[in-house]
Amino acid sequence: MLWGRPAESQARRLIEVLDVERTPHAPHASLVDARWLEVPDPTAFALFVKYMQQREREFASSVVRQALLRPEGLVGATVGGFYSLLSPSYPSKVFTDAAEAMVWLGQPEAQSAPLLAQIQQLINEATGQSPVLQELHRVLRPRLVNANLADTAREMGMSERTLQRRLKETGTSFQAELNAVQVRTAQTLLMETDMKLTAVAVEVGCASLQHFSSLFRKLVGESPSTWRDQHRRAAPGSAEDSPSLEKEEERGPGPS
Repeated sequence: MLWGRPAESQARRLIEVLDVERTPHAPHASLVDARWLEVPDPTAFALFVKYMQQREREFASSVVRQALLRPEGLVGATVGGFYSLLSPSYPSKVFTDAAEAMVWLGQPEAQSAPLLAQIQQLINEATGQSPVLQELHRVLRPRLVNANLADTAREMGMSERTLQRRLKETGTSFQAELNAVQVRTAQTLLMETDMKLTAVAVEVGCASLQHFSSLFRKLVGESPSTWRDQHRRAAPGSAEDSPSLEKEEERGPGPS
């Protein structure tokens, strides 16, 4: 299971854990659940791919079939491209639906249902987040533009009233969680891309740069450009946006 924003240190820990797969005496099917990833760190991703490439033959003697569950949206596209870099000799396939993945792995529903429930419980314990919030964030991340309660509830398989009630039980609301996902997505774009602030605002579903900047300040405590300046990990020699231009964009057009 992979979740959140694993960095290089977490990738190295994962590599240690993955040695459990290298068991030639016990061939098995493998399920990798990456639906809860928010953003793949380039260094961590490259490290993981290199590890798998070096040990592909060892894994081929242990893994008879492997299903990878990916998130939706841009992150999902990146995760889904993993096998194109690895080209494993054992059968492998990417899914967005856990039940379909289990069927492909040859697991009958009577066995797969409790296993998937156990996986979900482990995710809950690891993230400290309720299942409804995890699912809500998963649904919202690729659909921030024009996101609304009705469509989101329908995608989650429940009524608007039920979703609102369950969110209230966890001490939050749909709008609060939507704003949280918007800001976290914006932080990823600010760190990992050279997108202008206006483009980031549009990408996360904010009606204007002023709205985006106000929301970002409210939840983070500083402006998007200031946060980017402090957290940006630009590669040596790469071109970055002009800080003065970003600050001008945040203020909006002044008097001529």
